Amino acid sequence: MGGMMKENYEYQADMHTHTIASGHAYNTIQEMVDTARNRGIKLYGITDHAVTMPGTCGTEYFQNLKNVSRDFYDDIEVCLGVELNILDYGGNVDMSVENLQEMDITIASIHNTIGYTSGTIEQNTSAIIGAMKNPLINIIGHPDDGRVPVDYEAIVKASKEYGTLLELNDNSISSGFRLNARENDRKMLEYCKEYSVPVVIGSDAHAVKTVARHDSALSLIEETGFDYELVLNFFPDRLRKYLNKYRH
Repeated sequence: MGGMMKENYEYQADMHTHTIASGHAYNTIQEMVDTARNRGIKLYGITDHAVTMPGTCGTEYFQNLKNVSRDFYDDIEVCLGVELNILDYGGNVDMSVENLQEMDITIASIHNTIGYTSGTIEQNTSAIIGAMKNPLINIIGHPDDGRVPVDYEAIVKASKEYGTLLELNDNSISSGFRLNARENDRKMLEYCKEYSVPVVIGSDAHAVKTVARHDSALSLIEETGFDYELVLNFFPDRLRKYLNKYRH
């Protein structure tokens, strides 16, 4: 922890949230931004679900994000992007390269049975690493679902090689929705600690109630003795370097 006390670390970023455009979320962009700002967030991402997710918006929504002002307030930076669906064992996703290039932030996730059929550990690991190899993908979302088993050492090494962040999804841990998420996240953190690989916590908020929520993720970080210096939510300047807005 570099000699610093935990109290000196200010939680300043939440990059994984959803608005009504995702179809199963419940607040507007403005409402989500206002909530994030009121909770001390300085770097904020809205990542509505890409087109494979039932009930979400169409391609045109993402194409037109360029027309939405990011200048909400002087004290919060808003990044608008997408949570992509990983579709196959090669790591292909449901957005064209042209559209991906226009996103401020991109998260790629496996949503079990939604555009993706869980395979062997090797196949699922290949799917995630394939997405990591795409330079337009910034973060792998919730790689913790036991219904889609993966080789955590392999994806941590790939994160280091390709510069694609792994997410510690607070919703996975707190809700219990994904199978064995806490145990799987523990494995991931142990390998990240071994290889000095940073992570990013995501609230995965689908309503204002859970914007910036991170208590469950931080509890696990403390249990595993994970280095706060590797949690990029405390370091917006370092986190920005992983985002499309700054990399491309």
